[in-house]
Amino acid sequence: MKNTPALFGLKNSNRDFSQKDSWGKNQFNSSFPAALACYMHSKNVEPVYLKLNSQLQVEHSKISVSELFGLNPLSEKLFFAFESDYLPYRPFVVGNLPRIDLVTQDLQQHTCLRGLEIKLTALPDNTTCALSEDEFGSELVIRPDSIVYLALSIVTSYHNNRDVLKNIVGNQFNNIRDWSEVENVFALIPDMVKTLNTILLNTMERQTPLIIQPVWKTLGKSPQLAQQCLDVFVWSNFAFTRLFLDLSHQEITTTNKITRQLRSIIWLFKMVFDFCRDGKIDYAKIIDSLSYNTKNDKAFAVSGKTTNVYMRSAELASPRITQNEIKQIILGDGHLLLSPERRFDAIIFNSPYLFE
Repeated sequence: MKNTPALFGLKNSNRDFSQKDSWGKNQFNSSFPAALACYMHSKNVEPVYLKLNSQLQVEHSKISVSELFGLNPLSEKLFFAFESDYLPYRPFVVGNLPRIDLVTQDLQQHTCLRGLEIKLTALPDNTTCALSEDEFGSELVIRPDSIVYLALSIVTSYHNNRDVLKNIVGNQFNNIRDWSEVENVFALIPDMVKTLNTILLNTMERQTPLIIQPVWKTLGKSPQLAQQCLDVFVWSNFAFTRLFLDLSHQEITTTNKITRQLRSIIWLFKMVFDFCRDGKIDYAKIIDSLSYNTKNDKAFAVSGKTTNVYMRSAELASPRITQNEIKQIILGDGHLLLSPERRFDAIIFNSPYLFE
């Protein structure tokens, strides 16, 4: 049993880590971070929690892994359901829910505890690798489904009192006949931002974890891990909004087109707006019809220079888990089942002899 491949803490899961199929890139990118969080719990190391304060600024605290997952991560009752939908949100959508990276469940109570997106990110990214270590940052690529779960996490607290939400939203958006036309919505984006911020301020105590962002740090641009190489950051649903709401003023004044960030604002607002009216969100229709001539493969991306503004900390400059501890997270020779991407640029970069 000693050499049965496994990941620390993930005893009950819909993935069988003794099988090679569970170690593919897409699986590993979500399962390893969950195991890393479990390992940090065992070492009494708490993830950094990024929350929004009453000044609409991101502030840092710590969050226990028990609170993050909704249950003690080493409990026999905790089940890790990867690539699943978060059942409590089903009544509030038209059609099927999109899947989210991880749904934690209580096996004893038969309940869903958390629905979490996971972003395993490299530190530094290409925009910060030449800067000092305290200025290192990681690129974040956000999927449209993340905006859906963000919207649902905000509106579900109003499902018994939609009138409160309606009063905040007001009537000024009722006259938009066609939301897909840029000229109908562009001038109203600042009002959308203001309204969304008011909604957040009205329910500040209800923000919850949404995105788990582990960082793995290398020595600059090289493929070599730093000695202090792993840590976990957690974005609350409200803090996550800063990644696109904060940029809105700058983008509106420097462009006359709807960028990905501005489109994400419109998507989020339209989901809230429709929930006010119907009590449900037809997210697929919103995303498909409000594309504004930009592909829907991702919602938006932000560079390490942007994320550093929010994540800058001692933990980012010097992650708390060392490379020597990785063998305590990946167990039973599980690393031998990994199938890393064979990227031509990586091969060239790591083959200096080619140019001798």
